[in-house]
Amino acid sequence: MERTNYSSGAKWENIIGYSRAVKIGNVIEVTGTVAVDENSLLVGKNDAYAQTKYIIEKIEKVLHKAGGSLKDVVRTRMFVTDIKRWEEYGKAHGEFFKDIKPCTSMIEIKGLIAPEYLIEIEASAIIG
Repeated sequence: MERTNYSSGAKWENIIGYSRAVKIGNVIEVTGTVAVDENSLLVGKNDAYAQTKYIIEKIEKVLHKAGGSLKDVVRTRMFVTDIKRWEEYGKAHGEFFKDIKPCTSMIEIKGLIAPEYLIEIEASAIIG
């Protein structure tokens, strides 16, 4: 099967050795995504809802580049730094996925690569 890597252009991709997304056949895997824009600026400082919403919009963009959409998402994984804020993360997630209902996990972790990141999301999609 053909493999296509999708890059965001972030300098970290070559340093660490990863892609924004990888498509093999009809499967798209989207790497852990945080709420930073194309200029590496944080979106939604101290706002769990805004960060989650922005992340899902970023995931949606790369899915479109790969020929998919949010409707193709079968799993999301949310890594959060404060599980007590689950309703904020969940509200944004639900706005995109309430009808799609992918499998999901919300896992509290000690921290992300930068302390201002409140959440990181991975997604798996299968183009039907």
